[in-house]
Amino acid sequence: MKLLLDEMYPPSLAERLRGEGIEAATVSELGLAGCSDAELFTAAVEQDYTLLTENVADFASIAAEQLSAGQHHSGVLIALSSRFSRRPAGIAPLAAAVHAVATEQLADRVLYLERADRN
Repeated sequence: MKLLLDEMYPPSLAERLRGEGIEAATVSELGLAGCSDAELFTAAVEQDYTLLTENVADFASIAAEQLSAGQHHSGVLIALSSRFSRRPAGIAPLAAAVHAVATEQLADRVLYLERADRN
């Protein structure tokens, strides 16, 4: 899995995921800080990244428009802020949720991440 972390996520999440075998990059690392959501999505598509975000309103719409236009994307993972904290204590649960879906076919999907520690 190649994963692009939206701007709201700390570099420590990318570092943790890389340490656990997932190719993860931050928006800043790719020189995309400050880009619009549409530009970020286009960059993710062009570089074959699955996008991790909590911005469901914008990215679910952009992903749907992409498919409606007959184009594809590598997937969007939604980590709702009501489920996952961006604070240091939230890094482990978010990384675990990413790992839980890492082997799934994510192309052209918008997938909501679930916490493993909540039923």
